[in-house]
Amino acid sequence: MTTTLIDSPFLRAARGEQPDHTPVWFMRQAGRSLPEYLALREGVPMLESCFRTDMVVEITLQPVRRYGVDAAIFFSDIVVPLKAIGVDLDIVPGTGPVVAEPVRRPEQLAQLRDVEPDDVTAVTDAVTALVGELGSTPLIGFAGAPFTLASYLIEGGPSRDHRLTKQMMYAEPQLWHALLGRIAAIAGQFLRLQVEAGASAVQLFDSWAGALSLADYERYVRPHSAAVLESVADLGVPRIHFGVGTGELLGSMGEAGADVVGVDWRVPLDEAVRRVGPGRSVQGNLDPTVVFAPTEVVHAEAARVIEAGRAAQGHIFNLGHGVLPATDPDALARLVDFVHAYPSA
Repeated sequence: MTTTLIDSPFLRAARGEQPDHTPVWFMRQAGRSLPEYLALREGVPMLESCFRTDMVVEITLQPVRRYGVDAAIFFSDIVVPLKAIGVDLDIVPGTGPVVAEPVRRPEQLAQLRDVEPDDVTAVTDAVTALVGELGSTPLIGFAGAPFTLASYLIEGGPSRDHRLTKQMMYAEPQLWHALLGRIAAIAGQFLRLQVEAGASAVQLFDSWAGALSLADYERYVRPHSAAVLESVADLGVPRIHFGVGTGELLGSMGEAGADVVGVDWRVPLDEAVRRVGPGRSVQGNLDPTVVFAPTEVVHAEAARVIEAGRAAQGHIFNLGHGVLPATDPDALARLVDFVHAYPSA
């Protein structure tokens, strides 16, 4: 990394330092709300776009050009490494990831082999190209967390209650831990390849972890998320851990090895800082629907989030989940300008 990149506001806040302004980026900033993204993706299936290097580079750069955010998030999907090793799945428009043969028996684990560099050449080539284009703007690599990927594999697709997932967790703990152990290895390998190609930080997404009690999370899930985060600890890049509906899990998610804990909008950020505990930065946590309000309301809510974030050793401004498809890009542009101009502590 160049000196300029190392001193970027995003990386400084992730390390618990105090940059000149609060850094800001948005989960799902690369995609659905941008007309230039929709035009580029027209007629191209989601998974195909994730394996086209030129398309990944362009889509990742689009929000950086438009908004001037402090970090780029690599355009991909959490199921990409599973697809890359040969799992028969697709992303169905309007539904999400759908697995042809759900994983529910021990013999099915054999398909979950290690990720080899040749499996994801299109991905790593895109990372390398992006680093050259982004200059002093950090690139965040990412992977899906073991619980969330396990839920897709077991259920066969998205689930409201994760019944089959929890059934395996409770009734077949040996199979459960074997499955999550394989997924953790794959996620860790995928993150490592992204960092080795030039990513400056990584985020582990646990979209469905909020479906768990704290006790179940700590017994059945945290060891595997911790294994993913530990697998890239030697690379020296900040590790962000984010989940939805995880207010009761925040402390435990930090203890899994995160340098930065992402917080959704349900918990006030200063309270989240207390739950996470000392020694870690936080990321978040404006409600994604607030950006549909009048500008003065958006800015007032953003100011509240920034002020609450001062309780943390480092704060990265973000939404409490991803950008919604109907979001006005101009509203996000105004929000970035407001966060950048907001007085530092």
